[in-house]
Amino acid sequence: MPYRILLAEDDPILRNELKVLLENAMYQVAAPDTFDRIPQTAANEKADLVLLDINLNGSSGFDICTQLRQSSDTPVIFLTGRTDSMDELTGMLKGADDYITKPFLPAILLARISAVLKRTSKAEERRSDARFSHRGAELDIAACRLTFGGRNADLTKTEMKILHLLFLRPDSFVAREDLMEYLWENRIFLDDNTLSVHVTRLRDKLKTIGLHDFIETKRGLGYRI
Repeated sequence: MPYRILLAEDDPILRNELKVLLENAMYQVAAPDTFDRIPQTAANEKADLVLLDINLNGSSGFDICTQLRQSSDTPVIFLTGRTDSMDELTGMLKGADDYITKPFLPAILLARISAVLKRTSKAEERRSDARFSHRGAELDIAACRLTFGGRNADLTKTEMKILHLLFLRPDSFVAREDLMEYLWENRIFLDDNTLSVHVTRLRDKLKTIGLHDFIETKRGLGYRI
């Protein structure tokens, strides 16, 4: 079954050229001309990858990537005319899997898309059916889900990775620096403040299935379960 790509590019000429290029490479392509519902469109289209400009008409690609990462692990490649290194760093910190500047060689673009799809597909395969249990909670890596008392909490990729490392070291504190390094190794680029936000959201999500105070924090030591 061919991979499905969601193309968010507001230049109609370039959008059409890219659509033809990708379809000739045997991808299925959705190329909307409005960009206020890209995360929903990616979900509806079951996109395997989002090709995303930064300067979209009425929308910011950075903001769209942030919205995608709140609910989806779909790979994102920025394709943009912005060549500043800080823009590239911002894109990666937002959770992008690659950053390609215009103008580009079509063959290079196709090779980078193929590499991201291959890498993310292999990562999904490696997750297989690994499960971890601690204090009555079960973490299902393959399903990105935590189960407790018969109730389930669906996790984002970032939330799953945070819990994964904590489950790998039960009853031991994991330093914030170690956790951030682990996330970076898995191509999840968070700064210190963003990590705190994700842990807070994760705690709130765990409370909905009855796991209160499951993640303990100790100043200077980090987190543990």
